[in-house]
Amino acid sequence: MVAPRNLGNDGGRVRDEENAKEEDDSPTTKKSAGAKFDGRFPLTRWEFAVALGVFVFFSTGLFCIYSTMPAAEYGRIRLPRTISDLRMLKDQLATFAKDYPAQFIMGYCSTYIFMQTFMIPGTIFMSLLAGALFGVVRGLFLVVFNATAGASSCYFLSKLIGRPLVSWLWPEKLRLFQAEISKRREKLLNYMLFLRITPTLPNLFINLASPIVDIPFHVFFLATLLGLIPASYITVRAGLALGDLKSVKDLYDFKTLSVLFIIGSISILPTLLKRKRTYE
Repeated sequence: MVAPRNLGNDGGRVRDEENAKEEDDSPTTKKSAGAKFDGRFPLTRWEFAVALGVFVFFSTGLFCIYSTMPAAEYGRIRLPRTISDLRMLKDQLATFAKDYPAQFIMGYCSTYIFMQTFMIPGTIFMSLLAGALFGVVRGLFLVVFNATAGASSCYFLSKLIGRPLVSWLWPEKLRLFQAEISKRREKLLNYMLFLRITPTLPNLFINLASPIVDIPFHVFFLATLLGLIPASYITVRAGLALGDLKSVKDLYDFKTLSVLFIIGSISILPTLLKRKRTYE
C-alpha cells in the first residue's frame, strides 16, 4: 500500500519555490553587487560598447553645434566650477547671447542635456547662468526643459544598460528604493513628486534607478517636469544676484530646505489621507 503524500509539506515547498523565483526575478536581486561582480567592473563588453557609442553620438552632436559658433566665442567657453568662474563666464557670454540668441540657446540646451544624460557635475551652474542671462521666466523655462530632457535621456540609457551599474554602486539604496516604490504603486506620481521636490534622494540616483524598479516613463516624466520647478526657481532667481552669492551652499539654507519639504509634503498629502481612511 502506497503511503499518502503530505500535501501540506508539498504545498509549502511549492510556495517556497515560487517565492524564491520571485525574489530572483526582482530588480534588486538581479546581478547583485556582492554575489555577481566580485569587485569587477559591472558592465559587459557589449554594455560598455553601447554606453561608449551613445557618448560618442552625443559628443559629436555637441561638437557640431559648437563648431557653428564664432571662433572668438568658442575659445572662451569653459564649464564653471566655482561662483567666481561663473561670474567671468556670464560677462564673457552676455554679448554673444544678445547678438546670437538662437545659437547660444542651442549650445546651452545641448550642453545642459549632455551633462544631465551622462551625470556630469555642474548643472547647477548652468541653472544659475540661465537666470543671470535670461531672467526668471525664460531662465526657469530653459532649466526645467533641459533638466527634464536630460533626465529622460538618462532614464532610457539606464533602462538599456544601467541595471548592473546601479546594482554595483548602490545595492542597499536600490533595495530600499524598490521596497518604497512597491508600497506606493497606487499613488506613485505623488511619491515621485515628493522625491523630486525635496532633497531626500539625489536626482542622479532617481534618474538611474527609476527604470530598474519599473517606474513607468510617463510617471517619471511628469514627476520630473513638475517636481523640479520649485528648486529650479530658487536657483534661477539666485542667478540674478551672482555678485551677492558666495557659494553654491548658500542656495539651500535651512529656510529654503524647509520650504521645499513643505511643498513636497503637500504632494503626498492625498496618499496620507487615503491611508488614514483605510485604517479608520
